[in-house]
Parts: sequence; C-alpha cells; structure tokens
Amino acid sequence: MKQSVGRYGIWNGGGLRSEEPERRGEIAEAAAELEELGFGAVWLGGSSSGEHAAPLLEATSRIVVGTSIQSIWQYDARTTAATQAELDKAHPGRFALGLGVSHAKFAEQYRRPYSALVAHLDALDAAGAPADGRLLAALGPKTIELARDRAAGSIPYLISAEQTAKSRELLGEGPLLAPELKVVLESDPTRARTLARDYLAIYLGLPNYTNNFLRNGFTEDDLKDGGSDRLVDAVYAWGTEDRIRARIDEYLAAGADHVALQVVDGGPRYDLPREAWRRLAALLR
Repeated sequence: MKQSVGRYGIWNGGGLRSEEPERRGEIAEAAAELEELGFGAVWLGGSSSGEHAAPLLEATSRIVVGTSIQSIWQYDARTTAATQAELDKAHPGRFALGLGVSHAKFAEQYRRPYSALVAHLDALDAAGAPADGRLLAALGPKTIELARDRAAGSIPYLISAEQTAKSRELLGEGPLLAPELKVVLESDPTRARTLARDYLAIYLGLPNYTNNFLRNGFTEDDLKDGGSDRLVDAVYAWGTEDRIRARIDEYLAAGADHVALQVVDGGPRYDLPREAWRRLAALLR
C-alpha cells in the first residue's frame, strides 16, 4: 500500500462523500482532477464507508480512495468484508479500509474501545477480509502496535510531527504511516490561527484527542480558548507556501510515508476547495 498512495494525499471531511444526487457529477469531476494533480490518495473523513468510496473509484483510474474513518460501531464486519471484496475486485489495490473507534459522543454503544476494535478485527478476519487492505486510526501506543500487527499501518488524525516520530518507532519500518495534517493557506499569523482555532474547537471537546495531546507533552493550558499558539502551530501547516512545504516535510522527516492534507479555509465542511487543492499541488511539485 505504501507505493500506491504516494507521498501526498487529500483528506476531505464531507464534500467528496456527499450522497446528494445533484452533486455526483461535481464530485466525480473533483476526484478526477485530484488524480490529474498528482495526489496519490483521497481520504474520506467523517464516518465514511466503501459505499462512499465507490463513486470516486469509478471516476478515476489510479488514485487510492480510503475511509478515514469507517466507524467500527456503525458497520458490521461481514458487510464491510463483502464491500471490500467487491471494491478490490472492481478496482484492485485502490481501496483502503481505514478503521477507527470514533468517539463516545458519536456512538451510543461506545464501550471499551480497544477491546471492541480487537473484536472487530477478529470478525473481519473470520469474514475473510485481508489484513493488508486495512489501516487503523491509531493514536495511543496499544492501538499503534495493533496497526503494526493486524493491519497495513496507521492513519492517525490530528497529531504533531513529534508524535509522528513516536508512531514510526512503534510501527517499525514496514507498515504505512499516513498522518493527516491540516493546512491553512494564509500567511497572516492572526488570520491563520483564527481559522485554525475555529476548526479545532470541535476536536478539543473530544477526549480521544485531548487525552492524546496531554499524553504527548501538551498541558491543560494548551487546550484552553481554542488551543494555544503552541498547539495550533504543532498540528497545522500555515504561512507562506515555503513555510507550508517545510511543515509537510517535517512530517515526512519524522517518519511519515504519506501525508493526508486537509484544507481549512473557514468554509463549510461539505465544500470542495478545488482552488486550494490546486495551490497545494503546485507547492508540492
């Protein structure tokens, strides 16, 4: 999977997985353009599934399409395995099943998430789903080791370059490590950090992320008022094009094989920021 996703991908929180019939053409066109721009993968945010990936796979010929993530609480293993087999048959090597435990706020049955994830992987194995076709959204050490031992790697969300290095150490050299990184194409510090904080706010209300920040050297003060400058600067790339490119390179130098870039521009989560994607593609050349 490392070779197929390339070094850079696009993470999109909702626009590319919209189920509105009138948007199908626009979404297909956007996916095809991302492939033409040279991105190696598209990651579908929220609680996405293989059904959301299928239209993008059909609209393209090379790019990998992954779920980031499919919630283990929302989809049963047998259905997931069947969908994965269908997509693998139709588009060999181009669907990446990204799995995660989501958050207690979004899953009524949320209990003992690590044990539930292990049980879900057991059920996928029993249903014949290949371990090398799935990835885990791994933040803590135990889940990172699970991604190493029972998946093709890890697709962590909202982590710093420093934690990327720690993840690589636990994963070893073989598995894929593909962290998400938010990008604000704005060079004014006040404007850039304001946009970043507005978007970061929802995540600072989710214990999975805040606990992970605290586990990795941030303090309670860093989590107040939308996040300290220190926190914002650690999990965002913003500034001039040269500075943004340097931030992305920090993640690669820390051990990432691939960086999933999410544009944050203050627009609705279901937007397709195509001009920003073009700017990103140009600065990555």
